[in-house]
Amino acid sequence: MERTAWADLSLAVSGWGCVRNGRVLLRDLSFELGAGQLLVLKGRNGAGKSTLLRSLAGLMPWRAGRLAWAGQTLAPSAAPYQQQLAYLSHQASMNDALTALENLRFALALQGQAWNAAHVARTLATLGLQDLGARPYGRLSQGQRRRLGLARVVLSDRPLWLLDEPDNALDDQGSACLAEILAAHCAAGGLAIVATHRGLALPESGMRTLDLSRLPRAGAPEAAC
Repeated sequence: MERTAWADLSLAVSGWGCVRNGRVLLRDLSFELGAGQLLVLKGRNGAGKSTLLRSLAGLMPWRAGRLAWAGQTLAPSAAPYQQQLAYLSHQASMNDALTALENLRFALALQGQAWNAAHVARTLATLGLQDLGARPYGRLSQGQRRRLGLARVVLSDRPLWLLDEPDNALDDQGSACLAEILAAHCAAGGLAIVATHRGLALPESGMRTLDLSRLPRAGAPEAAC
């Protein structure tokens, strides 16, 4: 999708409910995001941040609710929605034997994304990985692996980012890089939902915070749902 069309995109979630291991983690959750907006998920461990992101990414079932993308009600597993999102989990899920560049090339090929050498070089430079492209993924530090996962998200050129603890294992420089790419994504009209325990140095304009640990009834038995 051309970025000129991102200005018309929106995500609306209403009445969302998720159950994990027989416990209700999320109940009747609603929020809306428009182009250029960022939602930061806060909350104690087990509050449901990862569960929410995984359910929105179509990777686990949800118990109740409605998701609308660009005004159209869709299941998270629907192709028109899946083709618009980039998801980053706790694990980058890359091959230790492949180099950083080979992993990126493989990931983009799976998404049907063309390889743009100049765009790749710029992205790696922004994330401080410009000298590591030929290094096997298994030889990268945890922080470097996290940056490579972020590079994959940026290179996907998809408007909706779902990022689970993207600042995990990042040093101060890496956190600054993360803030930079998030700011650039939102400035281009992209949308992002980010779970984090740390503060992101981003302009307050367009950024909202949702504390899942303060939601009512979270953690109730499934039978009460």
